[in-house]
Amino acid sequence: MQYDFNADEVFAMAEQIEKNGGVFYRQAAAAMADADAKAFLNDLAAMEDDHEKTFKAMRAGLSEQEKSGTVFDPNNEAMQYLKALADTKVFFEKPMDTSSLKEILKAAITAEKDSIVFYLGMRDAVAAKLGKERIDAIIKEEMGHIRQLSAKLVAIK
Repeated sequence: MQYDFNADEVFAMAEQIEKNGGVFYRQAAAAMADADAKAFLNDLAAMEDDHEKTFKAMRAGLSEQEKSGTVFDPNNEAMQYLKALADTKVFFEKPMDTSSLKEILKAAITAEKDSIVFYLGMRDAVAAKLGKERIDAIIKEEMGHIRQLSAKLVAIK
């Protein structure tokens, strides 16, 4: 059975992924001895917080149609499923090499790429009338993360 998600559900997932990203960067910052690296990672965590707020605002601006359910779901199982996906597919708990900023940046870039792939798949699962085009805004934000992380990685080589 095909399940079409709506933009509201995907934005809720985006908020969770950004929240997880903030935790990732804060844990990485806590492991760093270098003050500049620690500050950079804390700045990234703050950026994740800002993106979470951005997605929350974008979600609040959705039309009723973009928020409408696509199937009967009285127990909100679809949202629970999406939250589980967000928690296990992007910025999930895994061993992290915190020995250097370079290794942390590599892990962060991989997580951001995973999020883009995930959103590209979700974009295909959102019907046009349910806000499919809004998913592109999430993807664009994530691509910005990769550009910033890559620039920092190149700078420290």
